[in-house]
Amino acid sequence: MSKPKIIVTGANGQLGKELQVASSSFPQFEFIFLSKEELPIENADVVKKIFSDKQPLFCINCAAYTAVDKAESEKEKAFLINAEAVGILGKACASVNAKFIHISTDYVFDGSSSTPLKETDSTNPVNIYGESKLLGEMKAFEYCKETMVIRTSWVYSEFGNNFVKTMIRLMKERESLNVINDQTGSPTYAADLAKAILEIIAGKKFTPGIYNYSNEGEITWYQFAIAIKELTASPCVVHPISTSQYPTPAKRPQYSLLDKAKIKEIYDINIPQWKASLVACISRLNTK
Repeated sequence: MSKPKIIVTGANGQLGKELQVASSSFPQFEFIFLSKEELPIENADVVKKIFSDKQPLFCINCAAYTAVDKAESEKEKAFLINAEAVGILGKACASVNAKFIHISTDYVFDGSSSTPLKETDSTNPVNIYGESKLLGEMKAFEYCKETMVIRTSWVYSEFGNNFVKTMIRLMKERESLNVINDQTGSPTYAADLAKAILEIIAGKKFTPGIYNYSNEGEITWYQFAIAIKELTASPCVVHPISTSQYPTPAKRPQYSLLDKAKIKEIYDINIPQWKASLVACISRLNTK
């Protein structure tokens, strides 16, 4: 008897790579990992053919346009990948009765809250990236009723480009660094998120809707950098600065701490503390 198939798009990104690592613990499924070259999600004909051929039980969409600052000048591309293509995937899922797990972002919020953000809180993106991701959520639900959107934040991993790896590199190259200390949230170790997604799929209970996921705890980027400095025993001096001292093309939400009560309650998921996950990631990086 053939195993249920799971298509993973954007397989070479941080979450896609971590899903590849985690998949070995879930031998009951056949995983089909597809890079953006193998499955350009914006190409409706290619998507339709692959879904028709493979007949997946689930699709996990890790493909995204994530260059937040660049999106301000590449609006069409951001909306094509983060919104239009999500609609294409949603339609393909519906056509083969597949369930759709789509990854979204804390950037759908404007950052004006002072309490952890719930899935039901008003969205109001402050940049093009956030706008495109919010429209993608809407299109996912529009085309596929069996959709689970997972909003996450500050994603890092031993793979790809991310804050943790950038800090480790810069702390080796420089004597001092300036890091923003007035944006608050919680990081997400992609390995933890990958495991949570696969546990949800394996759990046989699927409740469509929007869910938040990030590691437990509340920090600023500066506090995150200090933890990286301490764990790598770097002599680099890290200075706290304000957002206004570090202007970027895209505005960032100042507060994007996510409330994870819903995903924990419905799926009985245990979410690690951010510091423990950072220790795990750095230890993996050290063995490379």
